[in-house]
Amino acid sequence: MNSSGSFHNGSQVSAYNDRTLVYITMAFYILNLLYFCFFLYFISIILIVYFTTPHVRETSRYVLFAHMLVTDTLYLFLGLFLALAYQFLTMPAPICYFVLAVTTASFRVTPYNLAAMALERYVAICYPLRYLMFCTVRRSYSVITAMWVLGLLPNVADLVVLSSSVDKSFFSQKLFCKQEGLIVLPVQDTIRSFTFIGSLILVALVILFTYVKVMVIARKSGSSSSSASKAGRTVMLHAFQLLLSIVSLTSTTTEPYGGNYVIMINFLLFMCLPRFISPLIYGIRDEVLSNCIRKMYPAVYKGKTVQKF
Repeated sequence: MNSSGSFHNGSQVSAYNDRTLVYITMAFYILNLLYFCFFLYFISIILIVYFTTPHVRETSRYVLFAHMLVTDTLYLFLGLFLALAYQFLTMPAPICYFVLAVTTASFRVTPYNLAAMALERYVAICYPLRYLMFCTVRRSYSVITAMWVLGLLPNVADLVVLSSSVDKSFFSQKLFCKQEGLIVLPVQDTIRSFTFIGSLILVALVILFTYVKVMVIARKSGSSSSSASKAGRTVMLHAFQLLLSIVSLTSTTTEPYGGNYVIMINFLLFMCLPRFISPLIYGIRDEVLSNCIRKMYPAVYKGKTVQKF
């Protein structure tokens, strides 16, 4: 009887924990969906301003920013889709691999974009007379193309390794789409880790270099409101975004111990949050964009004072 009672109590505790996990998971998805809707609403305003304002569309700085918004939106959409699909949906291995490849590539492209935007500020402040020669719209599109080539190269190498190591039947099966399910050799994990860590270190060095150079010019100008000081604060905000991306790499060491709870927290704080703050950096604090938004959508700025940045 004692044994039966203990089993019954254990079953109740297990059922209670399962219900709690379901409620937390639902709250997590609802919270992310609300954030994502707000994010889409805000970036849709910025992108409308970008595509309808010629002098904004023809500026290298805003070309890179618009690209980052589109990339972040793609990453968040695919990330939420994969989070739902892993819980409830199986898909063919080739489709899963393609979706994961685009998702991981978009994750890699964002730090590259931050580095490009920091370098654009560096050229604007340190070489203002050569800015129009170096930072053209055409070159911006070339840089964007190079970002995606670099972002997809690790996936190409991974696909070559995977194709040469598994039977053809592997790609005909259906599975719950998660990256760990497509890693069959240690070298694949090595490629992924080396690419992420190497890319983030390189981007961190670029941002540090540009910040130091820009702040040297700011000190020489001797004014906290100078364009160099504003550019330095912008670069620091890029560094904060990069820091969140670097911290996200620790998720692989914490997730096995915390289960679904830690996975949800990591995804919300370190995958979504850096993307959510991107529109705020430029959309609200950038003087040119904020003035355009205020003219086109006065309700957005009703009762608010635009802060120059």
